[in-house]
Amino acid sequence: MIGTKAFHSYTESTFITDWYRQYHTRKISDENLGAIGLYGSDFQHNNFIRITNPNQHPNRWTFIAPNNLIPTSIYFSVRHCIKATWINDRDQFLAPNKKWEKDTEFHSDCLAFMLFHGQNRITSKEGINHFIPFSEKDIDAAEAFKSHFMQDFLQGKIKQDSKSADSKSLFNDELESTFIPTKPLEFSDEAKEVLQAGKEFFKHYHEQAKDKENYNPNAALYDIKAHFQGFNDKGKMNPPQKADDEAYKEKLGILNYALKNLAKKIEVKVYEYEFLLE
Repeated sequence: MIGTKAFHSYTESTFITDWYRQYHTRKISDENLGAIGLYGSDFQHNNFIRITNPNQHPNRWTFIAPNNLIPTSIYFSVRHCIKATWINDRDQFLAPNKKWEKDTEFHSDCLAFMLFHGQNRITSKEGINHFIPFSEKDIDAAEAFKSHFMQDFLQGKIKQDSKSADSKSLFNDELESTFIPTKPLEFSDEAKEVLQAGKEFFKHYHEQAKDKENYNPNAALYDIKAHFQGFNDKGKMNPPQKADDEAYKEKLGILNYALKNLAKKIEVKVYEYEFLLE
């Protein structure tokens, strides 16, 4: 006996892909931060839900822009915080109830989870990396970043220049229509641990690589992993065990452990807000 399993009829349900469609944008803009794949609404398609540079988008996709960054991080985190198994393989992710809209800590936690998850494939080699949530001083970078967007976003310093009439305000009812926060984001203790582990992870790269010829001050999460782990003959990134730097492997392990703890916290909200039915 390993537990019990409930089966649900989804005949009258709205799936998560339909819910997220209201936040889609394919408008080409300098504000675009990345792109995200859109495949299916069940666990078996979760591996296709990844973050890429705007010009690397898959066949089914939407751009990630300032106005939809929060709902995108929620969509991403809901899809990835629970491990797929043979038991839940066909379970469907659904449109949530309304309670998620006012839970700003949930929004922030999902953003932190998305920034450091392995399916975040943003690379500075394919465009400007807007996904560094730290300052140069925080991680001992030797040069200035090309983008400070994410750091400013977390601090509520993004100007409200562009507003989408189709979006809603989750941060201030008086703001006409935006998902862009107007004050620093508040994170749970679990998310703070992820951010701290992420900072040490980035900092180790800059301390170790800044005197080397291939140093990249704008390195993304994916770039740092590639630097230490390398690639095999088929062009696939090697597993962390292949890395020669023991400190790197230790810091990656701490980051992944923190991500698992944050995933468990987000999982509770997934069921509370009915993205999944128990």
